[in-house]
Amino acid sequence: GLDVSAAGLEKAERLAVERGVTVRWLCRSMLDVPVTGRFDLVYSCGTIHHVPKDDRPRLFKRLKALTRGRGINAHLVFTDLRVYVEKDEEIDYFTAGELTDAYADWLVIRHEDGLVPCAQDGVPHSHSVERLVTTPVTQRVPGLRRGLPPVLLTA
Repeated sequence: GLDVSAAGLEKAERLAVERGVTVRWLCRSMLDVPVTGRFDLVYSCGTIHHVPKDDRPRLFKRLKALTRGRGINAHLVFTDLRVYVEKDEEIDYFTAGELTDAYADWLVIRHEDGLVPCAQDGVPHSHSVERLVTTPVTQRVPGLRRGLPPVLLTA
């Protein structure tokens, strides 16, 4: 697990222990983590919007490079459609389509915009989010174009 916040890592460790899971934690920026190898899954939930917008192209390039040929990248980011500031957090909200644009050269498996409920500061509210699940296009699939989701039609 990775976080720039020691307090965030303490909470994550507590939750991991409660669930009987062992995790190696690093207190660092996603941009500077010393990761090598390639992964089947690169997952982020509620983190990348803390990375400054100007640094995101470098981050996405790195995340893609760390993904195996048939691997998956899955992300949930806060968007600027509904902003609720809590605990003086500094968030560089994603704009509509920014996350999908970062993966325009990958096959979109799932994409959705929506709201997630939150009460982290004790006040019930919601955040607008974008969810994206993608995979590198490693082979040509008839009828599919890069960056567009496959569609299953049922009657």
